[in-house]
Amino acid sequence: MNSDAQANLFLTRWLATAQKKRLFPREVARDIEWLLKQGRTLGVNAKLANKLDYLWRSCTGELSEQNDLFRLTYALETARDTGWVYRLLSDKEWTGRHAITLSADISGIYLSRSSLDSAFDEEGGQVMPLMVRITGNIARFETVINRCGWRSDASACDGLTHLYTLTAVKSDPDTGFDTNRMLA
Repeated sequence: MNSDAQANLFLTRWLATAQKKRLFPREVARDIEWLLKQGRTLGVNAKLANKLDYLWRSCTGELSEQNDLFRLTYALETARDTGWVYRLLSDKEWTGRHAITLSADISGIYLSRSSLDSAFDEEGGQVMPLMVRITGNIARFETVINRCGWRSDASACDGLTHLYTLTAVKSDPDTGFDTNRMLA
């Protein structure tokens, strides 16, 4: 492809053809529809190639071989697909008088945008713990993130409730994730 615009046009047309000819199982029809809408409305900014690469890697590769950010994204997407609320919060929404009010009855994951921005390097490796607020069935969420090579630890902070720290687990190539070897 000569340009991002040409790549976007090609992928949008390819997805439209796949949808029209029903080349994929019914289970992915919503995903194709969403990708098509993204490609048509956002154009080059849809970054369809990146989204398709993510979908491919999340469905075909060994999760433990992916970088920390990919595994976290996969865990958050999985939680959201099972009914969890997932929100990325600005600093204003995270603390202070404009902070959102959380309900312990609603299963939700709330990430601080500034914490997320500073927690990973350019290669998607975790460089510092990630601050999140988790409500609802925390044990269920921990099951999801543990399968994706992450762990959560309750944190204490004045004025913030439901605060946790997420930390990537180092991967052992022979046995998968080893919870005894956490990110330093």
